[in-house]
Amino acid sequence: MRSPLPRSSSRPVDVACLGRLAVDLYAQQIGARLEDVTSFAKYLGGSSANVAFGTARLGLRSAMIARVGDDHMGRFLVETLAAEGCDVSQVTPDVEHLTALAILGIKDRETFPLLFYRENCADMALTADDIDEPFIAGCRALAITGTHLSQPGVHAASRRALELARRHDVRTVLDIDYRPVLWGLTGRADGERRFIADGNVTRHLQGVLPLFDLIVGTEEEFHIAGGSEHLIDALRAVRALTDATLIVKRGPMGCSVIDGPVPDAIDEAPTYRGTRVEVLNVLGAGDAFLAGFLSGWLRDASIAQACAYANACGALVVSRHGCAPAMPGRAELDAFLARADGLTRPDLDGELSHLHRVAVPRRAWDSLYVFAFDHRTPFFELVRQTGADEARLPHLKTLLVEAVAATERANGLHGHIGILADDRYGQDALNAASGRGWWIGRPVEVSGSNPLEFERGRSIGSQLVSWPREHVIKCLVAFDPDAPALQRVEQETQLRSLYDAAMLSGHELLLEVIPPGCTDLTRRDALTLRALKRIYNLGIRPQWWKLCPLGRDTWQAVDALIAERDPHCRGVLLLGLNASVEALADGFAAAAASRTCRGFAVGRTLFVEPASAWLRGTIDDATFVAQAQGAFEAMIALWRDTQRTPIDEGVVA
Repeated sequence: MRSPLPRSSSRPVDVACLGRLAVDLYAQQIGARLEDVTSFAKYLGGSSANVAFGTARLGLRSAMIARVGDDHMGRFLVETLAAEGCDVSQVTPDVEHLTALAILGIKDRETFPLLFYRENCADMALTADDIDEPFIAGCRALAITGTHLSQPGVHAASRRALELARRHDVRTVLDIDYRPVLWGLTGRADGERRFIADGNVTRHLQGVLPLFDLIVGTEEEFHIAGGSEHLIDALRAVRALTDATLIVKRGPMGCSVIDGPVPDAIDEAPTYRGTRVEVLNVLGAGDAFLAGFLSGWLRDASIAQACAYANACGALVVSRHGCAPAMPGRAELDAFLARADGLTRPDLDGELSHLHRVAVPRRAWDSLYVFAFDHRTPFFELVRQTGADEARLPHLKTLLVEAVAATERANGLHGHIGILADDRYGQDALNAASGRGWWIGRPVEVSGSNPLEFERGRSIGSQLVSWPREHVIKCLVAFDPDAPALQRVEQETQLRSLYDAAMLSGHELLLEVIPPGCTDLTRRDALTLRALKRIYNLGIRPQWWKLCPLGRDTWQAVDALIAERDPHCRGVLLLGLNASVEALADGFAAAAASRTCRGFAVGRTLFVEPASAWLRGTIDDATFVAQAQGAFEAMIALWRDTQRTPIDEGVVA
């Protein structure tokens, strides 16, 4: 390339992105007019933010330079970027401006209604004073979008960042990102329109073109940058101002790279073909393209390889809903490129969908202690045995949340605590637990059903719409691989529908597998292992398994099976089955050498005695909480003692 290659990777930030950072509300009804849409999905958005997100997902050390409102949506954006591994140290909360918003629809393959709510918004309030010179000096590349050249304040901030980048030998990248509505050239409801010729915009852009090493845009975006609706003339006007490498995005035809004089025809430039896929949504494809290109360019890949990454990322994103959440991870990108010629519908490919799902960063739960009180029938039985009022059960389960919270506080166990709670008696408990950073599971099965039934009918996907994303779907299935064919088919059909619903909703799935009616422990181990194999054979790969205590040899077999079938599995939790503490100690010890067992999910062993006393009225709320906390702490101590692997935080007495 004529433009200088990126600096070495010794700098702490690969690429810093300066530009739009907003919330996207995507219509969930495909094919509807925006007037007729009834619900929206909330995503991170904004061109620069999408690139920061996409490069982080592809393994680069990315950063974002912007402002967000000091509001709920601003915190959502910061947390989303941070969860992806993006540096957000240069994202400033702005108390005077709200976070920007875009509302987007998908009417058909060519029509994508788009409304920008950017009046006096936070990311357009960025100033030159927000640009930190030591931070810029620690970057290998700085990527800026053209929108941030449209207003005086953000133009000054962009110029300041560019000047510092040139001073410190940081490579500079421009995504022209031309939106006429954001330059005040259309009616405010015409955000979908991509091109309007305007001499003032052209002069504005051309004033900064000499400051860039790499310029990326569609044919229409080069038209505006070059001041001509004839592509070659426009490119020559750009070339007259800068020696930058020019990358022309050409949709399904791929991209052309001009690294030197502009040829007489665009097809005479080196052109790197992409894969043709069926388009669902073109919005965000350009951001994915740039993320893919930078992921290669900043790793010293050839131009051909960087363009292959760019084209593939664009193809994957146009086939999916949303911008940022559609961005691929590296494993998914490599898998797509290996089979790209035969994948016109990557959104329907099971392997790619799985790799996309597991690319989403999740908190690591290396040691997980779960207090399980998702039981419904056992709590009802306690009410009958004690003569208590069933209406007291919601409060009891809320008190159990207090006990778990007290355990976390007293022992420094943040990042190691979880609960299982239902929404029949435990909705208040779920509400109280959400947002604390806990692992939270909730059941969907009808207690004791075999074949499997769901509590609110077969339309399991409609249930998940109202669930917080942090909640894990828990499903207990009495799975017998030797069951009669008709019974097994019903069971497997239900499991598959649950898995498909989880794939669409984005919730993690825990399958609790218990072979029915098996008291012989050796046979139970064998049936459990065969059940897991059968479920994997169905194409179902849950994030979590919950299993009965197993023998040491069976644990080795389970570890090997998970490593073979789904190395991305989050792990296994041991269930309690109302076993005695002594029996659980044996089960915990047998799991000590397992590579996949992350902890336990125990309930009745912990809560039955204090709950019975509380329901009878022999102890008060505080005593109940203290007793439940004591039982939980004792179980944690038992687990840690048998595992011989103390965690870093906290000490449980």
